Parts: sequence; C-alpha cells; structure tokens
Amino acid sequence: MTNTIARIKKTGKNFEIIVDLDNALKFKKGMSKFIEAEGDRVFSDSKRGLAASNSDLMQAFGTSDVNAIAQVIVKQGEVLVTQEHRDEEKDKKIKQVVDFIVTNSVDQNGRPYTPNKIKSALEQAHVNIKNLPVENQIKEIIEGISKLIPIRLETKKIKITIPAIHTGKAYGIISSHKENERWLNDGSLEVIVNVPAGAILDFYDKLNGVTHGSALTEEIKEKE
Repeated sequence: MTNTIARIKKTGKNFEIIVDLDNALKFKKGMSKFIEAEGDRVFSDSKRGLAASNSDLMQAFGTSDVNAIAQVIVKQGEVLVTQEHRDEEKDKKIKQVVDFIVTNSVDQNGRPYTPNKIKSALEQAHVNIKNLPVENQIKEIIEGISKLIPIRLETKKIKITIPAIHTGKAYGIISSHKENERWLNDGSLEVIVNVPAGAILDFYDKLNGVTHGSALTEEIKEKE
C-alpha cells in the first residue's frame, strides 16, 4: 500500500489529506464509490503536520467529517502521483501497445512479429506512447516503427452512415479511424473508417452505444 497526498484549494485556503494512492485513483476515475482518509485529520500543510481548523472546514466544505471531505478533495482536487506509480503505468501502457501490435500486424511476408521485436522497435524509434486508448494512437505508433521495420496493420474498412441526431457524439469515436467523410443533405454523415481488426468489436460497441444502434455499417472488402 502506497500513501500519497490529495489536495485542494477552497475559500482561499489549502486542504490536504493522506490517502491510499490506488484507492484514490480508482475513486477519482469513478471505479469505486468511497474513499477513506488515512488518519482522522484534514491538514492545511501535511508535511508540517498542521491541521486545518474546524471553522475553515465548515466554511469550505460545510462539514468537518474527514471522510466526507476526503470524497470532495479526491474527486475535485489533485492526487499526487509517485514516480514509481508513473513508471508502472508507463510499463503497462507499453505492454498494451506491444500486445496490440503483435496481435494486429504482420511483416511484408504476412508473418507476425514477436513482442521483443516490437518493443525493440518502439524503443529505437523513440515513439511517444500517450496515456490514451491504444486504438486512438496506433496509426502514429505504426508510422513511427515502420521507419525501422516493414509492418502492416491488419484493419477492416467500414462504411458508416450516422443519422444527423447522433453525429456529434459519434464523431469522437470515428475521428481517429476516419479515412474520408461526406455530409449528406439531411444532415447525416457518411464516413469510411479503417479500424484495427482486433479493435473492431469494441469500436462497434462504442458506436452502437452513442447511436442507439441506428448507424448503418457495411464492411468494404478489399479487391484481390
């Protein structure tokens, strides 16, 4: 268990609590419904051990209950992340990228690459892997490592027609895969997307979620 500081500034004053890092991040992301402060105090400066006064807590949060205040600080404020945690998250993201590429790409002869080969190419090409879903940055990543190794991403080309009422929400889902688009007279959107084969089911789930299943899709078969 790793403890860290969560902090916020309200009514012109600083407030800090000690929390478990993993639990705090899960709560902040909405993955858990409750966060508990370590200890029974809200601090104005935790490093110096200075506790916030009850009057300041009441003014800022409307309560002096430490755990109730912890919910607000973690959700609305800043959770300090350790370098060790950042390194762990980076390693996880790199593994996700490597696994995705190994599953969805081939060399010039149609053969898959090994994880070690892909990881080595990522390192040598100095590819910047962002804290985003893999499918949203895979084009940039493939472009980066293709300078070192011949690689082709296995994709599915899909023609999609999205009703006008849903184009706003759907655009964020299709934008990273979009090949071309055409706006129709009735306000609907016709778009061609290229989606990595391994991400196609997740793509359909997200698209159907925001369009309530009203988007028309048709897979475009590449000519032999």
